[in-house]
Amino acid sequence: MHAPARPVPPSDVIRYAEAQVPTEYGEMSIIVYHEPGTAHEHCAIVCGDVKGKAHVLTRVHSECFTGEVLHSLKCDCREQLEAALRKISEEGAGIVIYLRQEGRGIGLGNKIRAYALQQEGHDTVDANRMLGFGDDLRVYEVAHAILRDFAISSVRLMTNNPEKVEALREGGFEVERVAVSIEPSAHNQGYLDTKRDRMGHLP
Repeated sequence: MHAPARPVPPSDVIRYAEAQVPTEYGEMSIIVYHEPGTAHEHCAIVCGDVKGKAHVLTRVHSECFTGEVLHSLKCDCREQLEAALRKISEEGAGIVIYLRQEGRGIGLGNKIRAYALQQEGHDTVDANRMLGFGDDLRVYEVAHAILRDFAISSVRLMTNNPEKVEALREGGFEVERVAVSIEPSAHNQGYLDTKRDRMGHLP
């Protein structure tokens, strides 16, 4: 039996940890937030000074254990995260909001169950539906709260997902989309095609 869909998170988060961390992209500020009423910890990865700034280069990124830790070739999540970190470093200022909502919100175990269905020939959308989930259960109120914590009201959002653009606009933010170009591989071409053809992702 699959886990229920995550409830919509509260409209605020609690900032409780912060440190400077040297990375291959340069020194970044890591700010950790607790989502009240849950065990979820999310974080902001910040380059330079973004407090109160306008048109901040931003990515809202959802956790992908398989891609980011195991370097799975089934998706482009790690490449998108790395591209975003590289771009904010090159610009000298920006923020990557890292949300703990694995597998478009269904969790790691169910994501692996969906992978098993994909091995049988189903695409990522149909696999989720066969498990009783919607196509995308992610929510972005935590991202809204983190942007408000930095007094950011307008962003240049690195994404190919129009739902993310709309989600931030619904939160009251001015959004300019910045396309993210990742070279497809033989392993993730079908996944990228499905995101484009069935989920409306943009080039």
